[in-house]
Amino acid sequence: MVVYDLECSNGHCFEGWFEDCESFDRQIAEKRIVCPVCDDGNIVKKPFVPAIRTGLQQQKRDPDLADMIALRQRIVEYVDRHFENVGSQFATEALKMHYGVTETRNIRGVSTSQEEKLLRDEGVQFFKVDLS
Repeated sequence: MVVYDLECSNGHCFEGWFEDCESFDRQIAEKRIVCPVCDDGNIVKKPFVPAIRTGLQQQKRDPDLADMIALRQRIVEYVDRHFENVGSQFATEALKMHYGVTETRNIRGVSTSQEEKLLRDEGVQFFKVDLS
């Protein structure tokens, strides 16, 4: 059994389990692997670093300020690349997707507290991130 981290051309990452390397190659060639998020068939293996256990336990350390700043930057870059900025139309677009009026997609934007209450009342899942 071999496990690969995979990514579609739209940037969605997912995991694939295969009997062996040849099984993965064959399924890719036959276009049998698609993204579970968007059904894109343009799939590539993501680079990975194998973990080697030596029996020695590494010292865990708390993240420092530089780690936190780097993580924040990675999150901002990811959201900028993979989420459409709908600005003040966030609640409207979220409701349209929730009710099937428009296709589901990753969006970001701003909303008022009243709009957020409406989204919660309607059962729309969302989360707020303050990146300031």
